[in-house]
Amino acid sequence: MEDKTVSTREILDTLNEVRSRTLGLVEDLSGEQLTVPMLNIVNPPLWEIGHVSWFHERWALRHLRGRDPIISNGDELYDSAAVRHDTRWVLALPPLAETLAYKERVLRQISEELPAERLSPEETYFHKLVIFHEDMHAEAMTYTRQTLGYPPPPFMGEPRAVSGGSCPGDVEVPGGEFVLGGTPDLPFVFDNEKWGHPITVVPFRIARAPVTNQEFAAFADDGGYGDPRWWSEDGWSWRQAEGATYPVYWRREAPGRWQERIFNRWGSLQAELPVIHVNWYEAEAYCRWAGRRLATETEWEMAAAVDPAGKKEPGAAKRGYPWGEAPPDPSCGNLDWAAGGRLPVDALSAGDSAAGCRQMIGNVWEWTADAFHPYPGFVRDPYKEYSEPWFGDRKVLRGGCWATRSHLIRNTWRNFFTPDRRDVLAGFRTCARD
Repeated sequence: MEDKTVSTREILDTLNEVRSRTLGLVEDLSGEQLTVPMLNIVNPPLWEIGHVSWFHERWALRHLRGRDPIISNGDELYDSAAVRHDTRWVLALPPLAETLAYKERVLRQISEELPAERLSPEETYFHKLVIFHEDMHAEAMTYTRQTLGYPPPPFMGEPRAVSGGSCPGDVEVPGGEFVLGGTPDLPFVFDNEKWGHPITVVPFRIARAPVTNQEFAAFADDGGYGDPRWWSEDGWSWRQAEGATYPVYWRREAPGRWQERIFNRWGSLQAELPVIHVNWYEAEAYCRWAGRRLATETEWEMAAAVDPAGKKEPGAAKRGYPWGEAPPDPSCGNLDWAAGGRLPVDALSAGDSAAGCRQMIGNVWEWTADAFHPYPGFVRDPYKEYSEPWFGDRKVLRGGCWATRSHLIRNTWRNFFTPDRRDVLAGFRTCARD
């Protein structure tokens, strides 16, 4: 049976590293920047720091060990299921020094109450839950800085200078029976990944790499944003309401020449980087213009995970990562802020899937065609607000991005956002229309 426990040292090291990354995302911000103007797509960073600390306390101390709340009104301030988004700007939040002191106290108490050597399976689950939750908020704070035009986080430094090119063409995936979703042998699985179930997939062709800036610019230069032929009814309504004529952080420098804002700096559009900060409607419209389509969620996971050399039983021939079972490292996936941003779409050939797709883990999240729905037999986990409230009105994204944590992502991970969101670190790859 797969060991579902971890050592106390591993959990402590990860908790400290995750805390350090969160603090690194806000350490240079002023008081005004920590509270930010009210926007429906961001949280005030000051609230977000307190929220992730509250979440640690809620599950690792109060739920798991029955401890009393550390601050009496923590639920009224930081419970995201109860505190409406538009009220987070008017709460009487503690100042930064008190918020950081709360964070330190929570971490210290968790550390003091951990077992001496090894966590039980239940303890392992809830400590990984709070770690992964903070990981997701760290990624969100990264794109909040982009949304607000703040400088890049100080720990990132200058983006890695990597020359690159295109990675054109499709790979053919023969189809067949494929088990979509997580399996009980995985060390941690969220409820929306449970459980793997067989689906028969018809053969398909999927792009080797995500759509590039250059490719998407051709759509914009051809008047794609102004032509309703390429847009769904909902997508066209969104485009008209927003007045969108190109991606949100682009501007036209001259006919056929574009600039892109990356955090607080404008620069020439880099042709072979994957397009990013486009929403599902924009991805769908590009596909129609190009005579392509988005991959289904099953097709995406199959192209990332299928292992032709594996056994023939359903589910046996499936990889944990596109390249195999080894955990991610910088040669395989652009994760953990390590490159300081995106890499060209032809980079990281060591991370290719067995099917021949590149960068299915890291660089940019990839929109899929499917709405976010539960798998058959869905049973919600103790953190009931994670998946169930969002089924139906969101679209599934796969694969992670350059600011996703490597200890979090895997082939079965399902991200989900409403189709109008342009702030997330998302692009897409296309499939051939057969």
